[in-house]
Amino acid sequence: MLFNSYAFIFFYFPLVLLGFFLIGRRNARAAAGFLALASLFFYGWWSIEALPLLLGSICFNYWMGLQLTPQPGRTDLVRKRWLIAALTINLGVLAVFKYADFFLTNVNSGLTSAGMSPMPLLHVALPIGISFYTFTQIAFLVDCWQGKVQERRFVPYVLFVTYFPHLIAGPVLHHKQMMPQFVNPATYRIDTNKLALGIAIFTFGLAKKLLIADRLGQYADMMFNGVHTGVLPSLYTSWFGVLAYTLQIYFDFSGYSDMAVGLSLCLGVQLPLNFRSPYKSTNIIEFWRRWHLSLSTFLRDYLYVPLGGNRKGEARRYFNLFLTMLLGGLWHGAAWTFVIWGALHGTFLMINHLWNAKVRRGQPARAWTRVPAWALTFLCVMIAWVVFRAESLNAAIEIYKGMLGMHGAPVSAFSEFTIPYRKPEFFQTLLIGMVVCLALPPTISLERWIPLPAAVANRPMLARVTPALTALGTVVLLGLCVSRLGTYSPFLYFQF
Repeated sequence: MLFNSYAFIFFYFPLVLLGFFLIGRRNARAAAGFLALASLFFYGWWSIEALPLLLGSICFNYWMGLQLTPQPGRTDLVRKRWLIAALTINLGVLAVFKYADFFLTNVNSGLTSAGMSPMPLLHVALPIGISFYTFTQIAFLVDCWQGKVQERRFVPYVLFVTYFPHLIAGPVLHHKQMMPQFVNPATYRIDTNKLALGIAIFTFGLAKKLLIADRLGQYADMMFNGVHTGVLPSLYTSWFGVLAYTLQIYFDFSGYSDMAVGLSLCLGVQLPLNFRSPYKSTNIIEFWRRWHLSLSTFLRDYLYVPLGGNRKGEARRYFNLFLTMLLGGLWHGAAWTFVIWGALHGTFLMINHLWNAKVRRGQPARAWTRVPAWALTFLCVMIAWVVFRAESLNAAIEIYKGMLGMHGAPVSAFSEFTIPYRKPEFFQTLLIGMVVCLALPPTISLERWIPLPAAVANRPMLARVTPALTALGTVVLLGLCVSRLGTYSPFLYFQF
């Protein structure tokens, strides 16, 4: 069930919202259980075959969390062994489902070269959302081991893991962010202000997905899929195709995150932010402080810091940084293209830190450098997105060649690609996308667009007109989005 579908918007979510608050008026614990069951139904709608694995993971990690919690008579050494065992099993299950065939394929290449028979592939289907709910529970286990977890009841834990706004594509949640909200009685009482703001944020996220991401995705897919089938892209086709994908993946994932935040806010629960206008960044360090914040925070806290962070010398710091990004790339998928994408960003980050340490030396950037710095950062991000999206390394290389003009520059020579790029709609969508990325604040700051009551206390007309206009604009935008529903259009991050 997609957020951007008739079934979700007109049936599932209204019923869940109504049931949650009706039950919550009488019994908060029963409402939490209802929401957990509704979330499991949401997941089962996607894949009933993968539901037992999710339930097994929840039960196993909940039990492990109890073993890891500091208790009288249980030494730190024993608890550490439990932690190692729990992390090994979680990562092992993830590796089998996500990376087994990737590993066997690479081993088979070596065996074939040596004249030996290849091993059979497992062909295990990748359960949707496994990376997100595995990382969420790994963070929970580490928090239990560190003694940070206070709420240990089973039903709230099930809701924490399965909460449908984040279950399929994040954000990666931390126990301390969510559990206080799930046990707060106020959560189970409807708040009309949160409901209105949640619907508005959901609508803006839906618009990002349907009106911008999906449109640009048609052009990006045309170029990338064409290269995969052997058609060589020209200079203009390459750059327009890569730019289309650069905006597509942002609006697709940012749109999903906005929709998740909006849906959750309707239920009275605040999800953590996942985006802060990353394409406004003037360096790669800033980019990773704005892009996919929950994953960046997870990699920092549970990988980079345990590796030693910046505490063991400059050389080790750069190694830890590069390795973190390399594994972050591999997390996105079992392919060398993702590994190289992570390696590229790891290299960019190392260069950025070296520049700050050896050239800038703590001095603030001058105003006139901001535009060139932004352009260079955006270019580096675009270059990395090529290998992230390409079906193979060979396809990525051909696109890079096209971007360098090695496959020719004339648009007319590649009519099978370039006819769509001549349509006004394509450039209009590109322009709108760039304006939204670079000129508008994040959707999550929508509440700031409406003056606070204190600010308009002496201006009653403004106090009445501003919310009314915002509501009218939201309704019109939602109607436009609904008119675009009807086609199957999953979010890009579902595959990770």
